[in-house]
Amino acid sequence: MSYRSLTAALILALSSTTTAVAQFKRDAPIRCEDVESVGTAQMSPAGAITLRLHSLWPEPRAEAVLTYEPDDPQYEEIKHHLGGIKPGESKPVPPLCGLNSEP
Repeated sequence: MSYRSLTAALILALSSTTTAVAQFKRDAPIRCEDVESVGTAQMSPAGAITLRLHSLWPEPRAEAVLTYEPDDPQYEEIKHHLGGIKPGESKPVPPLCGLNSEP
């Protein structure tokens, strides 16, 4: 399994866990697009991007830490998904919506 597939599967699983728990507690499911964040991203001074991912409400059920160095093949894709990030900056990680429709 490629890093891209693993990362996408992890983020989707964390997002799906959130939706499944929300469905259990509510009548209407939460749409992926309505979830603001599945964790935080931080860029080190050297440019490495660390994602701290977690499932959401009611409590963390899954957690992961993924680090992407500038020479990682997925680095630019992760940076783009975050909407850009600068050294020393932290920002929320949006869920990857629409993965179920990919082949």
